[in-house]
Amino acid sequence: MIFTLLVLAILVIVFVIVVALQPSDFRITRSATIAAPPAVVFAQVNDLHKFQTWSPWAKIDPAAKTTYEGPPAGSGAVFRWDGNGKVGVGTMTVTESRPAERVAFRLDFLRPFKGTNTAVFTFKPEGGKTAVTWTMTGKSTFIPRAICLFMSMDKMVGGQFEQGLASLKSIAEAAAGK
Repeated sequence: MIFTLLVLAILVIVFVIVVALQPSDFRITRSATIAAPPAVVFAQVNDLHKFQTWSPWAKIDPAAKTTYEGPPAGSGAVFRWDGNGKVGVGTMTVTESRPAERVAFRLDFLRPFKGTNTAVFTFKPEGGKTAVTWTMTGKSTFIPRAICLFMSMDKMVGGQFEQGLASLKSIAEAAAGK
């Protein structure tokens, strides 16, 4: 019995050390090319009401409670959500808005895990199209780092970024008449 407890204690200590040694910073990036001018794509991201029409999380929990504060678009616009276990509870605030170039957000998650991340969209013209890059960066606390030993954050969230960019592409191209 004592041997079993000792082995178990050693395994727990090794697990804690391995988790503690994992990087605390993460970065997830996805890109897409959209057949629309940067201004059209920018408008879909910069306006938080429009953001919800293509957000992959809005599709995961269409019954989530949502509220808006501040201006409808641009710096200072705020979107709050309270959803199921898959989308959680949090706030998204536009912190930077440069027309047809860049939109940055502060993401404050309250549930299922507390955390603050930054999301940035950049828009670069490529002929009559726009190269859109969606990046999220942040720091992971102990529990998310432990989960990432078994499931990659990039694989968990990256697929949702890809779905969101595909929806954004469809909506922006329709708005541009493409």
